[in-house]
Amino acid sequence: MTVNRRFRDRIRIGPVEVATYYDGRGRDMHTAACTAPRCGFSADYHSRAAAELAARTHRCKA
Repeated sequence: MTVNRRFRDRIRIGPVEVATYYDGRGRDMHTAACTAPRCGFSADYHSRAAAELAARTHRCKA
């Protein structure tokens, strides 16, 4: 079964998009995902600051 997430407060920092969503338990979660082809970087964080820091320091290997 797939997860249906509704992202809000999306911003783009370089090739990385940062967004906020509710997890399955109703908590705010933040994600950072690289949109570059063949990169594959994505991570979930509990704080928006951590997600934005990951986006700013991410370096694509692709």
